[in-house]
Amino acid sequence: MKNASVVFYTSLGILLFLVLMGVLMPESLESVTSSAQSYITNSFGWYYLALVSVFVIVCIYLLVSPIGKIKLGKQDDEPEFSRLTWISMLFSAGIGIGLIFYGTFEPLSHYAISSPTGELGTDQGIKDAMRYTFLHYGIHPWAVYGSLALALAYFSFRKGELTLISKTLRPLIGKHADGVVGKAIDIIAVISTVMGVGTSLGFGAIQINGGLSYLFGAPSNMTMQSVIIVAVTALFMISALTGIGKGIKILSNLNMGFSLILFLFVLAFGSTLFTLNLFTDTVGSYLQNLIDMSFRIAPLNEETRSWINGWTIFYWAWWIAWAPFVGVFIARVSKGRTIREFIVYVLLAPSLISFLWFTTFGSAAITTELSGLMSISSLSPEESLFGVLEGYPLGMAFSILAIVIIVTFFVTSADSGTFVLGMMTTNGSQNPSRQIKVIWGIFLSLTALALLYSGGLQALQNTMIIAALPFSVIMAMMVVSLLKALQREAKELGIGQLRDTVNKTSANNRTKNPNKEAM
Repeated sequence: MKNASVVFYTSLGILLFLVLMGVLMPESLESVTSSAQSYITNSFGWYYLALVSVFVIVCIYLLVSPIGKIKLGKQDDEPEFSRLTWISMLFSAGIGIGLIFYGTFEPLSHYAISSPTGELGTDQGIKDAMRYTFLHYGIHPWAVYGSLALALAYFSFRKGELTLISKTLRPLIGKHADGVVGKAIDIIAVISTVMGVGTSLGFGAIQINGGLSYLFGAPSNMTMQSVIIVAVTALFMISALTGIGKGIKILSNLNMGFSLILFLFVLAFGSTLFTLNLFTDTVGSYLQNLIDMSFRIAPLNEETRSWINGWTIFYWAWWIAWAPFVGVFIARVSKGRTIREFIVYVLLAPSLISFLWFTTFGSAAITTELSGLMSISSLSPEESLFGVLEGYPLGMAFSILAIVIIVTFFVTSADSGTFVLGMMTTNGSQNPSRQIKVIWGIFLSLTALALLYSGGLQALQNTMIIAALPFSVIMAMMVVSLLKALQREAKELGIGQLRDTVNKTSANNRTKNPNKEAM
């Protein structure tokens, strides 16, 4: 097969075995993943919290450091995409289906079902619900994506390395980046990517099914979800075959446009003033409590620790498992940006969009619950958005729009996933062959089907946490490698020694103009 590497065949073999396990022995796979997930969250929860917080610190350091002026590419490289298209593409790939799936359900769940602080059903509980939702969809996940994407973009476009995870570790492991160790690292990255994207496709199929069931009484079962996955697979394969400059670009912009329409509709017909006030208050509370929330593990409170395992640790694992996919994609579309510009728009812009989205949809769900018109909290997660929209004018039309948005997010996530997997398994090719992308597109759908068949939503969550653990170690090494390389280049370019340069210049000026100080 054209350009297919050892990583392609090995990864495909391992994943095929896992898919067959899910199909032939679903109960065994569910049991194994459940036990592994429980062990990891209980034993390594502290590690996930600490590691993701380190990624945040590194991004902030690079943002304010003089190193931030270094370009992700050669000095004359210009960005391939406009800034708006760039933001649309990274946002669609980075958050995608999760934004719709959890937009109404998560804030409402934290308020009415299971509170992160014990303030269930209170005014303070509303604020707590929003700030913990912000934690899960704000700076931390984008720091995870940004750290990996920075390393890939820097080594690929600045240093001329192949766009592979293993090549970013050359400053640490030297020639081993090209050997068996490097291949093993890339295989782990591919498996993590397939599990991460496959999980998200499973979530998307569940919510599309939930919407069709809620609106039109369609059956909500594995058969229906299989039909949805097959249908959407056909759509994203068409998009994948058109290339990154057409299919993904057009769909990403379409995503943002449709999402903006739905957002403005809910903001206008919901409690607009309450939403804006809640946004202002809770963003401040989020920033004020960011450090405490980042390291909260609750070692003395079993109930709170269970909540942290089910939400925060799950999310951190999700973002890490998604990181190779989103990171490779963001790196691919970010050539020509400076490190500082990259961090501003990758870390802060999507976080702000997420805060606005979750405040609007979360407050809509909570106010609907408080009004007594409908118990949104009694609906399943995938139906909560449609329950909220039902009480609004033109609710049916906008519910259908929501399903269209989910489908387009589904398509862009899978489309981007096939592109990235193609790159990772063809020695970093910037434009992998159609044949490779088709194979990975089909395999992503098979993985989503196998996970759903072997245990539904819980199996999806278990798999995310398991897949993230080995790759998290590689990510930590990537960040160390990036910092080492950046410090070396900064020294070569004289960046970071600005004070010495200023002092030296001032001394030279005094030598040339000895009477200047007396003036």
